[in-house]
Amino acid sequence: MSRYREADLTRLAVGAFGQRATRERIEDFARPLAPEAAAAVLDSLPDQLAARALREVVDRVAEAHRRGRPVVAMCGGHVVKVGVSPCLITLLERGVITHLALNGAAALHDIEIARAGRTSEDVEANLMTGSFGMVDETGDFMNAALREGARRGEGLGECWGRALCEEAPPHAGASLVATAWRLGVPATVHVAVGTDTVHYHPACDGAALGETSLRDFRIFAATLAEARGAAVLNFGSAVVLPEVFLKALAVARNLGAGLEGLTTANFDQVQHYRPRVNVVERPTRAEGARGYSLTGHHEIMVPLFAGAVLARISS
Repeated sequence: MSRYREADLTRLAVGAFGQRATRERIEDFARPLAPEAAAAVLDSLPDQLAARALREVVDRVAEAHRRGRPVVAMCGGHVVKVGVSPCLITLLERGVITHLALNGAAALHDIEIARAGRTSEDVEANLMTGSFGMVDETGDFMNAALREGARRGEGLGECWGRALCEEAPPHAGASLVATAWRLGVPATVHVAVGTDTVHYHPACDGAALGETSLRDFRIFAATLAEARGAAVLNFGSAVVLPEVFLKALAVARNLGAGLEGLTTANFDQVQHYRPRVNVVERPTRAEGARGYSLTGHHEIMVPLFAGAVLARISS
């Protein structure tokens, strides 16, 4: 027993998801951009600066796909909240994205969209009332699934994807983790304990959470063992995924992975320190490797990028 006093999470006042106002609805989600439209936009841009960089990233991702190399998409929570999951799902279904890595927030929003068709609350207002994140349905589902996942020897993304597909909620087709599980594509979820609202749900099992997320780290490192000629794209994770990526890449490199020809890109609204050094700069010192930073709103950049990649692989 700890010598220090702990908060009693069993005394939390937890409400129903249906009674919580949310800001994002599936009806507002993006529709995948027609490849020919994306190609026309890309062709209209000048051959300068970020426009040139965007073209190069698109070309290098398409080339990685053609050569059968891994294409990893890492996503933060905001990417799911702004409704661009359908664009990434199209890349999963076309076999372009071969590994999906999410932080805990992205997985939580993805699961709420699949089960309820809406997600994202007013954090500031609900923090003041003590109701932020205090909903039964999300915590019950995610924590029951991760406990079962630990029992089965699954990773965190794997168990949440499987549980969604078994439940068959009304919007499973808009879920990244459910789509990945259906397609047999690795979807890994990398959490820091205490960063997600389901961690303070009374049903959260810290041992099961740690076991399944650590397994996902090892699965991620196994994917990066094929880093030579691969592409790793970070969409909107400022801290957790850049840190996890660097450590998983260190494991892969120690076990013999080559980094020649690796492509990395950070897509975000603001360029932060960790994505810049951990994703764009440090991993791309080998021959033929390149790192890119592309700044812009996810709700614009992701549909354009996804459509442009589809145009390139079809040409």
